[in-house]
Amino acid sequence: MLEVTDLHIEIEDSLIPETVVEDFDIEVSAGEIVGIVGESGSGKSMSAHAIAGLLSRKDMKKRGRIVFEGEELLGMERSRLRSIQGDDIAVVFQEPMTSLNPVKTIGWQVEEALRIHRDMTDEEYKERAIQMMRDVEINEPEKRYYQYPHELSGGLRQRVMIAAALICDPKLLIADEPTTALDVTIQAQIIELLKRINSKKGTAILFISHDLGVIRTLCSRVVVMNKGRIVESGPVEQVFNAPAEEYTKQLIGAIPQFAKVAPYYDISGKKPILEVKNVSARYKKITGYFTPGARQKLTVKNASFVMYEGQIMGLVGESGSGKTTLGKTILGMLDDTSGEIVHYSRMPQMIFQDPYGSLNPAKRVGWILTEPMRIKGGSTKEEQREKAASMLELVGLDRTFMDRKTSALSGGQRQRVCIALALMQEPKLIIADEPVSALDVTVQRQVINLLVRLNKELGIAILFISHDLKVVYELCSHIIVMKSGEIVEQGTDEQIYNNPGHPYTKQLLSSAGYVKSD
Repeated sequence: MLEVTDLHIEIEDSLIPETVVEDFDIEVSAGEIVGIVGESGSGKSMSAHAIAGLLSRKDMKKRGRIVFEGEELLGMERSRLRSIQGDDIAVVFQEPMTSLNPVKTIGWQVEEALRIHRDMTDEEYKERAIQMMRDVEINEPEKRYYQYPHELSGGLRQRVMIAAALICDPKLLIADEPTTALDVTIQAQIIELLKRINSKKGTAILFISHDLGVIRTLCSRVVVMNKGRIVESGPVEQVFNAPAEEYTKQLIGAIPQFAKVAPYYDISGKKPILEVKNVSARYKKITGYFTPGARQKLTVKNASFVMYEGQIMGLVGESGSGKTTLGKTILGMLDDTSGEIVHYSRMPQMIFQDPYGSLNPAKRVGWILTEPMRIKGGSTKEEQREKAASMLELVGLDRTFMDRKTSALSGGQRQRVCIALALMQEPKLIIADEPVSALDVTVQRQVINLLVRLNKELGIAILFISHDLKVVYELCSHIIVMKSGEIVEQGTDEQIYNNPGHPYTKQLLSSAGYVKSD
């Protein structure tokens, strides 16, 4: 069905042109699921977007051959390419919230490709859209049809993207990191959904991901990319069980396992660093017209736990379970709260999930790191810069990063800058909110090892918020499980993983593929 030969993509937006894809070859047969895997910046998404005809930048050179059902796509006239896009070839993107139009209803967006490629009545469009939403297991599709993206959860938004992509029954579905930002249970549901679509409709799928676990679960063949080139390809089990290239071995070795990285932490005799007593929180409700005093339902309900000095504690749960809200409440970021929070340390800090969104893109790293000291006062510029440089070195970055802007950094480097920023106040408690969920496996491994080292060397307690139970198992000795705003279970890693008491905890562990140890 699809044959790509010698694809070469070069970007010319700087003095020296940059080759982002080089000598890329791939074949996809009808009904086949093929995976492309690699770290951020490896060229996997760029290659897939070229196949979908989505690279139209004037500063970009493309050469090679992309043949779909006998037709050459790379030099195809725009009008003919448009008739294929969304009809024969469809794309599901990584982040549904930014891919969906925030001012259009769900129904309108699911129907869009149908209105472009099919001549039907409005009623037929609606009927087909609702049926498609039902096919991808969106509950209450008649109600969702009139809703907007912000009214849906992350998992539902991704299902909407899949429904919109499948509405014209495409022959090839390109799925670009469609499960990366989703928690384990929703991720498992999306994977099963894609398997059913492939089996039932015979839709071929080109699945792009940096998550090798997902690739192994879903795909029959895999292509491994690094720095724009294919380094290895073959049947999934062959590549995973007997990788030929060192880079592939490195990727597979970095996959989080249910194995300890941080040693077990005995809290006996330790002093508390944080006490949370019957804490509840909610956000103010913002509607079309703001109503003073309008309130939403509780996001966190009567949460209670104790953290001890030097402890790494995990806080797990699905998206929307209230774990981020609880973290913000602990640091005083929300107003509408009740209960008691007792801190036994000064200046606790937070590391956010999205390092790019939480760093000022207009400022250089040195300026960002020294800002807390400038606000606090009592130090010279030289002292501020010296401390910032030492914090960078502590997180594995040299002093040259002081003069760089965040746009010039990789995802892993940005996250290290966020950690260095949190360390500037010399805290004894850090709340890390999904700090590795958006990072590829090798960078994720580096950040995890860094957090373990900082905990050991500086004695910093870490409340580690995550939906990845493998990462939590590696890091944490004590774990809290949240569901629908409530703590349903908490205990040691041994208790939670090997003897879970709540059905929800058992469901999370099952979705993560955990097998009870002897």
